[in-house]
Amino acid sequence: MSDKPIFPTPQDAEAAFYDAVERADLETLMSVWAEDEEIVCIHPGGPRHMGYAAVREAWGRIFEGGPRLRVRVSGATTVHTPFTAIHTVIQHISVRDDEAKRAPVIATNVFVRGALGWRLVLHHASPAPPDTLNEIPKVLH
Repeated sequence: MSDKPIFPTPQDAEAAFYDAVERADLETLMSVWAEDEEIVCIHPGGPRHMGYAAVREAWGRIFEGGPRLRVRVSGATTVHTPFTAIHTVIQHISVRDDEAKRAPVIATNVFVRGALGWRLVLHHASPAPPDTLNEIPKVLH
């Protein structure tokens, strides 16, 4: 039996994901991801990391300096089906002890529901254009 936590909702999985990012906790972060070779993670301006080992390695490099990122999420939109959830958010990322270093990012998180709850299968993050941060569109195209 798996010792991974069970996330009863995609929101629970997403909250655990962002909490692990702030704490630079690789083990907890990877417990949110599906253990699948089809998972994909794309960091702003970076390459596409495919598969569990590649995703783990990419996050491990980010966490090498320890817990230094602060992430606040706003502007969430969601699409849910019984087995899939797609969340788009605006991530307000700053460096701890230097709030002047900020990087607004738009992210898409895709979760799937399996026997052990919800798991992340895609995290795609891109730099946010400055004019999109103050207004959340009411209609998605």
